[in-house]
Amino acid sequence: MKNKGWQVTLAGTGINLALGVLYTWSIFKKEITESIQQGGVFNWNLSSINDPYAVACLTFALTMVVAGKCQDRFGPRVTAILGGVLVGAGFLLISQTADYWGWIIGFGVLAGAGIGFGYSSATPPALRWFPSAKTGLIAGIVVSGFGLAPVYIAPLAAYMTGALGLQSTMMILGIGFTVIVCSLAMLLSNPPENYRVNEPAAAAVVPAQDFAPSQLLKESKFYILWTIYFIGAGAGLMVIGSVAGMAKQSMGTMAFMAVSIMAVGNAGGRVVAGLLSDRIGRVNTLFAMLIFQAVLMFSAIPLLGGNDASAVALILLATFIGFNYGTNLSLFPAFAKGLWGAKNFGTNYGMLFTAWGAGAFVLVRVAEVLKASSGSFTSSFAVAGGLLVLSALLTFMLREKQTVTRLSVAHAS
Repeated sequence: MKNKGWQVTLAGTGINLALGVLYTWSIFKKEITESIQQGGVFNWNLSSINDPYAVACLTFALTMVVAGKCQDRFGPRVTAILGGVLVGAGFLLISQTADYWGWIIGFGVLAGAGIGFGYSSATPPALRWFPSAKTGLIAGIVVSGFGLAPVYIAPLAAYMTGALGLQSTMMILGIGFTVIVCSLAMLLSNPPENYRVNEPAAAAVVPAQDFAPSQLLKESKFYILWTIYFIGAGAGLMVIGSVAGMAKQSMGTMAFMAVSIMAVGNAGGRVVAGLLSDRIGRVNTLFAMLIFQAVLMFSAIPLLGGNDASAVALILLATFIGFNYGTNLSLFPAFAKGLWGAKNFGTNYGMLFTAWGAGAFVLVRVAEVLKASSGSFTSSFAVAGGLLVLSALLTFMLREKQTVTRLSVAHAS
């Protein structure tokens, strides 16, 4: 059974490696921007270029609640196949149109929903095969696939769009990702009902309580974590969604490299945060990462405020911001399992994950509006930095709550 757990973990990682195409939006955005500026087939308002990406993030997050229920009831295999089909349908639609609303529906709604179903099918079954002492590590490994995806997708998409055009690239990627996700879905499974994880003695004495989804709405910890997730994820996605555009000035056609290198940081942050949180606690790790992220945002103002930002400075900054953003995606699933149990994990984490989508939708849109009005990302970085400091302070409320329930969550926090 132990090998089965690792099989599920690796299959989930592989699914996320395909669905992480979301993080290469800045490559597609660059192509759309150039088409608008050159009078090509895309005729959008420049301030609305990020809208399909923002809608995809919001749809992704909202779908996680439904997908979590689907995963808890029908299993991860069915859920992942639905995800693969929806992503493929969305990409096939946008391969046939340059219309704004076509991309909102295709990339934003269909692909966003497909990513939600696929992503929801990957982490919950993997965590159920392992003890709570490995929650951070396993969550970090599975979600690292999503963050690492741009390492190969960004250069591949940059090459394909140059050789074939944006819309032909969308068709090929859509078909490819559908086949990959649906194939790997066959390797996913939840443990049998009689399966018992070998927990340490202390954890076995006081098991984590299994919360029903309705109970979360009465928990103050849920609202605190939701707010922190909203800020931490939204601030990171502001940069991830625009990094290729920021890199274009100093890197030209090699701007995709900034996306790929940042992805390594993104994936690394997920694994490192998972390992670290298993040792020093979720709250301590979260506080450190939020403060580091805030420092990076404020540092970006003098580094990227002008038009002569160096490629090295941009890549280093983007890598570390990606690293810190990635920590959210392993810490918050671990919080959800440790505080509210594994029985309804899919649905419960889906409810918490709505913060990710809301943060992306709001802060990504705010960043683009500020950029369109001011001509630079300076004000966006300042706003993000301030919000991150606020979210770091909110972790002290989690720490106070945690001392009350320390026995029940000792091995999950």
